[in-house]
Amino acid sequence: MTEVPPMRISKIKVREAMAEKNIKTFTELASAMDISKNQLSVMLSETYNPLKSKAADLCDTLGVTPDEIMDFGGEAKNCAEDGSDGGLVTAIELFAGAGGLALGLEEAGIHTVEYVEVDKTCCETLTANRPNWNVVCDDIHNVDFTPYHGKVNIVTGGFPCQAFSYAGKKLGFDDTRGTLFHEFARCVREVQPEMFLAENVRGLVSHDKGRTLSTIIDVLESLGYHTDMQVLNAAYFGVGQKRERLVIVGIRNDCDISFRFPEPEERMTTLREALAGCPDSPGEEYSEKKRRVLEQVPPGGCWVDLPDEVAREYMGKSYYSGGGRRGMARRISWDEPCLTLTCSPSQKQTERCHPDETRPFTIREYARIQSFPDSWRFCGGIGDQYKQIGNAVPVELARRIAVELKNSMLAYKAQKAQPN
Repeated sequence: MTEVPPMRISKIKVREAMAEKNIKTFTELASAMDISKNQLSVMLSETYNPLKSKAADLCDTLGVTPDEIMDFGGEAKNCAEDGSDGGLVTAIELFAGAGGLALGLEEAGIHTVEYVEVDKTCCETLTANRPNWNVVCDDIHNVDFTPYHGKVNIVTGGFPCQAFSYAGKKLGFDDTRGTLFHEFARCVREVQPEMFLAENVRGLVSHDKGRTLSTIIDVLESLGYHTDMQVLNAAYFGVGQKRERLVIVGIRNDCDISFRFPEPEERMTTLREALAGCPDSPGEEYSEKKRRVLEQVPPGGCWVDLPDEVAREYMGKSYYSGGGRRGMARRISWDEPCLTLTCSPSQKQTERCHPDETRPFTIREYARIQSFPDSWRFCGGIGDQYKQIGNAVPVELARRIAVELKNSMLAYKAQKAQPN
């Protein structure tokens, strides 16, 4: 058995070792170690001091020595003392929310120098979990980004989808004032990073007949960037949820950077995989009337599986409105991904009922479905917690995108460091 000193396990190094062994997910790694995914999550948390036996099992499973996965002196988190970046990839994150995108960047090894978020409860969540993060809890309109000019590699963020006032003309940067996208673009203009990452709902593609997205791309390209975009379904990227996000990556025109989006897996991650070993936690409950209705829905079913008289009463006017509406009275199956989580687990239009029990998903189940680690704590009341999780970028999807961003930046830095 491999001998292991009592040090912290580096999640970044474990990821690298997993890639060498062609182990794609933590679920697969936990299975290979014959432990639950929750036990593995605890082992890889920042506050965990690993037991010798379990850390040794991890080394044996990955075929590595302790030096290759342990953090003996703390992984580099800040710029070098001489002012150089020490080979780090740095970022600023806007609209940070409860930390889904932020965690993904951290797990990929990107050092974020500033997180901007206006919601106080979200800021409490960020600082409660990462006291050393530089969280700016303020309206983004008040934040000056010029001190970071030329000093940060990537600007990231998911700005809300807002329409612009066109008045029959093509819009430029100044014409988008008053929108949160304008603040994202302002940050890019003031910082001049080599790359940016903007993510949004898939609906942005068709919003205002496509004019909103067209304006966004025009403005970003007018700042000196070329862009690429894809709609990514999180269920194909290790997340137990059908959640589609539009991802826009920009590269500054004077930078010879090659970026590729992460490759999707061949199959979707199921709810069963996402919730394996999930710890107990509080959660909302259905009203007695709703519970009696949902008790009649089988796993994977929805309102169409109800007796007709029950469906008519429950659906009301929606019964006659046409269309799919398969999110109503929906019970998720274990062997499929969950449908997209929303800010409330029991809204009539977007119900997500537990497969076996007639109840909404708990807070920790919600977080698992969004691929948050069990150690990540959400502040505020239970409604605030559901809202934070429902609005988040899935951590694992963010990590996979961030890995490609980091690889692109490191390759570019290595290229620049080569003698002419």
